[in-house]
Amino acid sequence: MITTVIFDLDDTLYDEIEYCRSGFASVAEFLSKLPRASAAKHIFGVLWRKFAAGNRRTTFNAALDELGISYGEQLIQQLLTVYRNHVPQIELPQDSRDVLEKLSHKYTLALLTDGFLPAQELKVRALGIEGYFRCIVYTERLGRECWKPSPAGFEKIMRDLNGQPESSAYVADNEAKDFIAPNRMGFLTVQIIRPRRIHTALSQEPDAAARYAISQISELPVLLDGL
Repeated sequence: MITTVIFDLDDTLYDEIEYCRSGFASVAEFLSKLPRASAAKHIFGVLWRKFAAGNRRTTFNAALDELGISYGEQLIQQLLTVYRNHVPQIELPQDSRDVLEKLSHKYTLALLTDGFLPAQELKVRALGIEGYFRCIVYTERLGRECWKPSPAGFEKIMRDLNGQPESSAYVADNEAKDFIAPNRMGFLTVQIIRPRRIHTALSQEPDAAARYAISQISELPVLLDGL
């Protein structure tokens, strides 16, 4: 019987692309204050076009090249800091809030999320979801080597909650990294395939696929009740 439900954050409880939009808007505002820079709206447009075209690793470099802004590693690091430290303009979708509210009365809920700090903490605060979770683990606090697919975050949650993998479910989105460790540990795994998700690649890694897949988080309570 499932007693504990652990959630991923990005593209599981909300659309991560909205965080990206918020971060690029903050970066655009920062760049607009440089000497002879374009207006923030124009800079944002260039940033967003590069990102939407699939450039996820050198977005800033490509945008600065197009904008004609000279840069070195120092400016790139400044932009990364602005992006990761900005107060995100994101909201928790109503269906996610409804599910968290419903499940919190029946299961012990936890949150496990990779990513740079303080960005992940600021996302959680902006979404207003701290109160739903008995335990929140930011794997960055454990060390970069503890990001998924490492089992370290799952092991910490089990210790903190005195839980057992066979009575726990993990709900996430990214087949490339999210489900390998919990599958091998004996968790029930559920993939949410949000229409606007960022990570869509399938994986050939053994144990990468979730046991169940749903297209909307609103399907989760019925799935769990049927197990």
